[in-house]
Amino acid sequence: MPLLEIAQTRRYVSAMIRIEDTTAQRIDQYAAFLKTTADEVVDKAMAYVFTKDKDFQEFLESPQAAHVPQSLRVRQPGQNGAASEPTNCSAKPAKSSEAAHDSRARG
Repeated sequence: MPLLEIAQTRRYVSAMIRIEDTTAQRIDQYAAFLKTTADEVVDKAMAYVFTKDKDFQEFLESPQAAHVPQSLRVRQPGQNGAASEPTNCSAKPAKSSEAAHDSRARG
């Protein structure tokens, strides 16, 4: 039985992250196993970790949690459904290995 339950959620943003090649491959494999998308796997896996980590739950109740700087390059959906420009442009551009996985995932 899979550890993650995949159900449609309401609101999405796009975020650019870097992960190891082997992790990206496992995400694709787990998505195929669940018959869903890699995006859903990452979203639900992170939500699962957040709820299970008791130390993190305590951190969320602290004043520090309200003042964490944003480090993800997040794109909010635009009015016509297209993604707008990233809200955090200070991150480095993708390396060639990241672009290779990205193009593999699209193809």
